This record gives sequence, structure tokens and C-alpha cells, in this order.
Amino acid sequence: MGYTKEQLLACLQELQIDFAQYEHPVVLTVEAQAKYVGHMKGALSKNLFLKDKKHRFYIVSALADMKVDLKVLSQRLGLGKGGLRMAPEEALGEVLQVPPGCVTPFALVNDSAWHVCLLLDQRFKSQECCFFHPLSNDTSVAINSHDLDKFLNSIGKNPAYIDLEANPPVGKDLLPDLAGLIPSDAVVLPDPPEKRASSQGPNENLISVSNKPTATVAKADKPSNACRKEKSSSAVNVSSSFGDPEKLVEEILEKTTSIVLSEIKEENMEKYREQLGTMVSNSIRKQLSGELKSILSMFKNTSYTEGFYAGTRHQPKRM
Repeated sequence: MGYTKEQLLACLQELQIDFAQYEHPVVLTVEAQAKYVGHMKGALSKNLFLKDKKHRFYIVSALADMKVDLKVLSQRLGLGKGGLRMAPEEALGEVLQVPPGCVTPFALVNDSAWHVCLLLDQRFKSQECCFFHPLSNDTSVAINSHDLDKFLNSIGKNPAYIDLEANPPVGKDLLPDLAGLIPSDAVVLPDPPEKRASSQGPNENLISVSNKPTATVAKADKPSNACRKEKSSSAVNVSSSFGDPEKLVEEILEKTTSIVLSEIKEENMEKYREQLGTMVSNSIRKQLSGELKSILSMFKNTSYTEGFYAGTRHQPKRM
């Protein structure tokens, strides 16, 4: 079962993120949302849930006035002109675990969405704050890009801001500029059945009683455990070797090798032979950076803990 709105908001408070919360009737479009929060300070966002031919999933989050050309974006990702399409509605429940109209970067908090690729409009950074639904479209949350990054980093997602208006040429000697953003460990899922009974029951609290938005500004005081995301199996395996530097180095080298092998694909060899080295290098740097930061942070914390316990075990007796 996925996160609820209340759990997500508790997560933001745990991270000590400032946000403004506006309750309003259920809305399914940006235009409908604008009736209730469009006059507020902040920019509206639109969020597309997409899939490619290999059944990998993407969320493209942009300012509401941005026209996203899926053909151009598909080529920039190295997927060909028709590589991207709208994800089926069944995937909303299976992958993001949210109902229609609730696709936002916040949905990545769910473990089932761990491998979804997130692409953010770089214009978010120039806005004082932006509105997103917090897993439920009867509420809008205003948050700035810095705090959105803080949330994404907390769940292991490295924010990728791109220029969605760009249309760089792609060809034999010109690599797709966004190809390195597709996670090498993205899960390839089979097509869902045409008809599947919904596993979600009715939400009695979905429709707001009031026709006017009510605002709540939240600021966390003390962290709780509401936002603790389960670690991936790879992270668990790595943590088991923190006490042995040689094993830790081996874990890091194995991760590096895995990424290299995943990037050297037959189609890449044929299309981009001359620039393959640069593409693989850049991809490794992007993907391994977050892994190493996480590993070394846990290594530091483990070292501190071991030192603390060692000190308490060998305290001199008082006379």
C-alpha cells in the first residue's frame, strides 16, 4: 500500500521543509486547480506520466505553460521519435500508487516507483515556489525547488533539471543529450492486462466540503520516523561490509562494473562508436555519484557509532 497524503506531509515535516498547504475540491486538470490556487503566490505545474517501448516509466514535471514535445524529448533520451507515450492508467495504481490527476514528483516516495525516471523543468528554479498535489488532488502544496530537491534526495533521487524547450540535433555523430539520465537499473515491466480491478477502495475524505481553498503553513519542529524509506537491496548488501575496507572497495568496484556493462550495449556500439567512451564516462559519473555519497555517509556514521561504543566499553573506572 502506498503513502497517504497525511504520511507524505508528515514526511515533509520530518525533513524540516517549509510548505504551504491549500485544501480545495477535487480537481483533475491544471485549469481546474488554477481556480483555487492560481491567484496565490506560486507557479502551477503539470506532470506527465510516460513510458517507453521497453516499458520503463518517466515523470516529466514542468511549469503549466510549458509545451512538452514528446517526439523531441524521446529523441533527446535516445529512444527514437516514437519512443515515449502516455503510460496506461493501470500503471498509476501499480507503479505510482496514486489515482488519476495526482501525478507529481511526490509519488516517487512509494517504493514501487523507485525506478521511475524524473525529469524536471529547469524553470522551476527561477520560481519562488510551485504547486504540486501531495498524492491527493483535493490539496495543493506550495514548495520551492530547493526544498523539493531536499525531499527527492531524502528518498534517493538525484534531481535532474533540463531545458524542455531545447531541441538539439541528434544523429550519427551527435549523441542524445539526455541519454545518460535513463537509470541503468530501471525496471522493465510487462504490459499490464487490459482490464484490472482497482485495488483502491473509495476515499471518503477525498472531496472537500468547502468550495474555497483553506491554507495551512507547516514547519516541522522535531523529526519523526514518518519519512523513513526502506533501503534498496543493494544498499543493504553494501552496508554489511562497512567493517572491512577491502570488502567495501570490492562492493564499489562491482557497482562500477555493473554500470559500465549496462551502458555498453550493441545499439550504442553501432550508433555512437566514436563517442561511446564519453557517454559511458558521463553516465557513470552521474549514476555512481549518488551511490558513493550514500555509501560514504553510511561508512562515516558506522565509524562514528563503532568509535562511540568502543569508548563507552573502555571507560576508566572512577576512584
